[in-house]
Amino acid sequence: MIRIMTAEEPASTTITVDGRLSGEGVAPVEACCIQALSNGKPVRLCLRDVSAIDELGRTMLRQLAAEGVALKANGIYSSYIVDGIQSTVLTTPRYSP
Repeated sequence: MIRIMTAEEPASTTITVDGRLSGEGVAPVEACCIQALSNGKPVRLCLRDVSAIDELGRTMLRQLAAEGVALKANGIYSSYIVDGIQSTVLTTPRYSP
């Protein structure tokens, strides 16, 4: 089960997720983030009370981070996952001529 809350602020959009970021729960989170990105404002994805992240969820988080979505996590497990993704995205070149 997953719960997604979106907060529109004047300068950004914050999407907060609770539950399991796995299986069928990944697509709704991705859709919310893509829609928020289309508004042209910065997007923050907060994993507040996430108890599990499967490989599909990790892949989605990597893709969103590469698109510029700021990831934040509470809790040891999800913070560990997010820190690993952010360090990978920061060290991976996006484009080289």
